[in-house]
Amino acid sequence: MKQYEVLEHTGDFRIRAFGKTKEDLFLNAMLGMIAGLRPEIQGSESKIQNLKIKSYDLNALLVDFLSEVLYLIQTNKVIYDKVEFIKLSDTEIEAELSGHNIERFGGDIKAATYHGLDITKNNDGIWEAMILFDV
Repeated sequence: MKQYEVLEHTGDFRIRAFGKTKEDLFLNAMLGMIAGLRPEIQGSESKIQNLKIKSYDLNALLVDFLSEVLYLIQTNKVIYDKVEFIKLSDTEIEAELSGHNIERFGGDIKAATYHGLDITKNNDGIWEAMILFDV
């Protein structure tokens, strides 16, 4: 099973993320977003960041999670490519992110959006999410 796929969209960046679990779905959505940033990794030093988010439903939680990770990436100049989920429910995440310093971005993402956001669990039990990012 692939982690995510980039979908064509005029003027913005759109992905479909997949996961056998909600944890996999959130991780793969984050990795898809990072692909849109096209980072140039500077070194192998690992950086750790703790994260706690509460939202009113699963859709809001995914957008809030991606927005917070994007903020941390841009502020700390670190690409977080691993997540250890301590807690993940439909309304709350507690996680530890780890990643590496980056030199620069080859692409720009301004925000994760609610436009066209859709999270489903298909007949095979696979979670899918369609996410649009403003660029």
